[in-house]
Amino acid sequence: MTKSIFASIVGRPNVGKSSLLNVFLGEKIAIVSPRPQTTRTKITGILTKEETQIVFFDTPGIHTPKNKLSQHMVNKINESVGEVDLNLMVIEAKKPLNKVETDLIEQFKKSRSPVILVINKIDQITNKEQLLTQIKELKDLYDFKSIVPISVIKKQGTEQLLEEVTKLAIEGPHFFPDDDITDQPEKVIVAEIVREKLLKYMYDEIPHGIAVEIEKMRHREDGKVLEIDCIIYCEKSSHKGMVIGKKGAMLKKIATESRIDAERFLDEKIHMQCWVKVKDDWRNKETFIKNFGLNS
Repeated sequence: MTKSIFASIVGRPNVGKSSLLNVFLGEKIAIVSPRPQTTRTKITGILTKEETQIVFFDTPGIHTPKNKLSQHMVNKINESVGEVDLNLMVIEAKKPLNKVETDLIEQFKKSRSPVILVINKIDQITNKEQLLTQIKELKDLYDFKSIVPISVIKKQGTEQLLEEVTKLAIEGPHFFPDDDITDQPEKVIVAEIVREKLLKYMYDEIPHGIAVEIEKMRHREDGKVLEIDCIIYCEKSSHKGMVIGKKGAMLKKIATESRIDAERFLDEKIHMQCWVKVKDDWRNKETFIKNFGLNS
């Protein structure tokens, strides 16, 4: 007797949604950064334990859109909330809900969506009475299936949260092979690995104006090395110079760290080359957004 459940992980930026998905899967498929709006599209993570398959959707952080790309991101959140069997709404311990979070709860009320409220970062609380007070206040806002305090970074409460999700699984078939952990193509995952390094080393607005495309991904004739050609797109010529760095030092650092992570994920030897090009104001151009696969 098999069971399955589709669950969206939703919340404002930087509450730990992508990190939670990675902890559930025991594998890093979603990039993580302290910068807001790191996740740009809906990322699927698949966890199969015995008879139950859970399909998680990691969604972009809820925010007010400022360009066409961010509008697509917000659309994905709204679509995900209504399409799934369960929503995991992730918030932070000690922090009061902001407007986008209260608006999300109102959206749940309209759609009558099943929701588990996840309170992350409890490791930052010294007085547990604060947490109990927060839980009491939140209980009155919506008929949550459960409220689960966790710390993703310490992996506290994550197993209990997984048990709560599993309880709500519905009798039916598994929709993916039991050994799959994502439906993301390898090219997409490698592109995201490169973008994570750009988020790590670039500052101010530059990372948000960057897109990464894997142009070529094929094995050499002997089959021992995977060759990857990667294009990094910037919105401004001045940003291109910063990404390349003095004598190419920054680009080399990004490419090297990306290659190491890609080799770990794909479990094979990789030769990676990266180039930097400029596409002016691509975040406001539907054609470029579509070409980069950020509209689907």
